[in-house]
Amino acid sequence: MSVRLVRLLPVALIGACLVATTPVLAKTHSSSGKSAHGKSAPSAGSSLIWRGDVTVAHGVVTDVAQAWQKAGHGRIELQTFNTASGLDAVRTGTADLAGAARGASGSPQEAGLTFTPVAWDGLVMVTHPSNPVSSLTLSQVHDIYYGKITNWSQVGGKNEPIDLYAVASPADGVEFSLRKLLFGRGTQPVAAPRLYVNTTKLQEGIALDPKGLGATTLSNAVGNPKMKMIRINGVAPSTSTVANGSYPLFTQLYLITNSNSPKAAQTQEFVDFVNSDAAKAVIRRHGLVPYQDGATLASMDDARRARILAEVGARAVPPTAAKPPIAAPGATYASQSAQAPTSERTLAARQALEERRAKEAEAKKAAAARPSLAGVSGEATTVEKADDSRFAKVTATAYDTTPKGAKSYKVSRGDTLFSIARKHSVDVADLRRWNHLTSDSVKPGQTLVVSQH
Repeated sequence: MSVRLVRLLPVALIGACLVATTPVLAKTHSSSGKSAHGKSAPSAGSSLIWRGDVTVAHGVVTDVAQAWQKAGHGRIELQTFNTASGLDAVRTGTADLAGAARGASGSPQEAGLTFTPVAWDGLVMVTHPSNPVSSLTLSQVHDIYYGKITNWSQVGGKNEPIDLYAVASPADGVEFSLRKLLFGRGTQPVAAPRLYVNTTKLQEGIALDPKGLGATTLSNAVGNPKMKMIRINGVAPSTSTVANGSYPLFTQLYLITNSNSPKAAQTQEFVDFVNSDAAKAVIRRHGLVPYQDGATLASMDDARRARILAEVGARAVPPTAAKPPIAAPGATYASQSAQAPTSERTLAARQALEERRAKEAEAKKAAAARPSLAGVSGEATTVEKADDSRFAKVTATAYDTTPKGAKSYKVSRGDTLFSIARKHSVDVADLRRWNHLTSDSVKPGQTLVVSQH
């Protein structure tokens, strides 16, 4: 290397460092409150972090945040993932705002959080475009989620199993709101073994599965040619049917804030901005109804919920402080470990999953080593008198109580007690009695008596 190049190299390095640090210096300078032109400029502290579900990000926050920034209020960093991660982040202070397609659940983890409704959307059932089924009743949707209906032929489709998809987190906004409408509580376990981390991934799965069915929102599904929205009770989901309440599965979208946040005043300013006329225009472009425009929906909400529960044969369950169930019948316990990676409960959930799997493996090994007495009954007689030669001896007789000619069935993956009963034209109560079951839970590989003659 020449002497000239050696002398020029340090100069070039210093110049590169000065260029690289220029934007940072300029940004730091602007935080003093004055721009280069002497006008007031937003401080670096006015930057807010929003984290939450796909629906609120797509339908509300993304474009409204741009309008907020253009109006000179500062920047909003968007972290789109799911409801659970957003609520955890706002609660712990790693985010300033969250978004969800559900209101407060009443859980202790949500204490101190404020849920403000900002828009109305529709909860929609989606399937593959090639699926011939285009309409379902509320009762049919209820029974599909409950595991009573498991085949498309039961609702007018092909003789194929229904692949029911759901978001893994039980506190997910879409899942919670739909289950609260159909079952009276948002934490109701459902027979959905195909679990996804958010509605975006769920929709990607539906687009690839002609037998798939899942729930998302109107604002997420409209205009997507890879999915078909299902009519409910004959009413197609649309902005107009949501706005007038004729589509029964309408729901609120919320922004969530923490009153203890050091940026509580700034977050409230953003919430107020979302309800401004400028933001409402942005919200309408995404097929949503601004919350303040839905006074009719708010007034009919209680009656609508009661009507749906009556139609499907369910009842509202008052919220309790008890830990909500996290695994659905026929679903996987791994749903607990599918929390957002930013959730501080994720590691504990994953560890609990591993511990449970280890215990289940040990229990299966022990059960396999024990001789089975299933279907065997016995009688025993003891002698009370000490002067009797048979005293302290037991006479016992054992015999098989399974009737001759009884039919058995080996439980397959995805089976429920309801689907097995329907398949063999028997009552669920008989299945419980014949097999000495204390609950409706069954496991793959389990052998059940399905006929007594």
